[in-house]
Amino acid sequence: MLPTYPALLRDNHLEWTGDMPTNLPPGQAVQVHVTVLDQSPLPAVARGQRMAAALQKLAASQPVQELTDPAAWERETRQDRALPDRDG
Repeated sequence: MLPTYPALLRDNHLEWTGDMPTNLPPGQAVQVHVTVLDQSPLPAVARGQRMAAALQKLAASQPVQELTDPAAWERETRQDRALPDRDG
C-alpha cells in the first residue's frame, strides 16, 4: 500500500497538515492521487438538526411497540452457551 500524508488543497496547491514525504525532489512535479474527504461539510447546527429529525422519525415508527417485557424478550433471544470448566 502506498503511504498517505494529510494535506489541504488550497488554490491548486497542497499544504501538508501533518507528516510529509521526506524524499520529494525540489522543483520537480510529483505524481499524486488525491481523495477529497469532505467537499462541503455541514455546520454543526445543520448536522444536529438532521440528526434530531432522523431520531424523531425513528421514534415515530415505534419499531418495538409490541415488546411488553424487554427482559423476557432478551432471555428468549439470547443463545447462551455453557462456559468451559464452570458449573452451570
